Amino acid sequence: MEPITTHYDNNPSRVHTASKTHLQTQRIITGFAPGKWLESYKMLRTRCLQIMDAHQWNTLAITSPNTESGNSLTATNLAISIAMEFNRSVLLIDVNFQNSGINNLLNIKTRTGLSDYLTDNRAINDLIVSVDIEGLSILPAGKAILNSAEMLRSPKMLALIEELKNIDPHRIILFDLPPLLSQDDTLGFIPAVDCILLVIDEGHTKIDDLKQSASLLKDINVLGTILNKSSANKIQYQIS
Repeated sequence: MEPITTHYDNNPSRVHTASKTHLQTQRIITGFAPGKWLESYKMLRTRCLQIMDAHQWNTLAITSPNTESGNSLTATNLAISIAMEFNRSVLLIDVNFQNSGINNLLNIKTRTGLSDYLTDNRAINDLIVSVDIEGLSILPAGKAILNSAEMLRSPKMLALIEELKNIDPHRIILFDLPPLLSQDDTLGFIPAVDCILLVIDEGHTKIDDLKQSASLLKDINVLGTILNKSSANKIQYQIS
């Protein structure tokens, strides 16, 4: 495998951009003026980084018990918040091959990504894309693949994670995962990362689903939970 590098392209024609209107429609924090919502993500970022730094962790996965809980939005806004931190960079990787969402959130037009690396031997450097947010790079999911659970547990994927982890100790690698209870992809993949955050949808996630998720995650480093779509005008979270 060729050495992996991440660069921020200075050629504006090759950087994926999104209008302020698009960002606001998608509820991306860079589309809004500073306020309580942005501060909530910054507080979440700070607490996550404190715990991860204390354990020398740099890989974090985002999942939820069920679909439509806001995984991709949470992962994207958290990634942006971390990239705002001094001397930090983030590689956000979309591993939801069946229902990827990050491309739409950030107006990324490419159709290639991680699945093309795993199945077609595409060079990973050619698949990582730049956005107009300093310190943030994206590895999209790419094309849908039927054997996604097996590919995420493959030696090639595990070797990629290890190489990405060792490139830059100040870079956080953040994975946007499918829901825990609806696809086998997540349960098979999460042992390969340092820790996870669990997104809960207020008014939608059931107590039984939370209990089942907790049972499945009993041997995993769970940083905490995020209450998404909260009736309060900010995200709520509990970090252990």
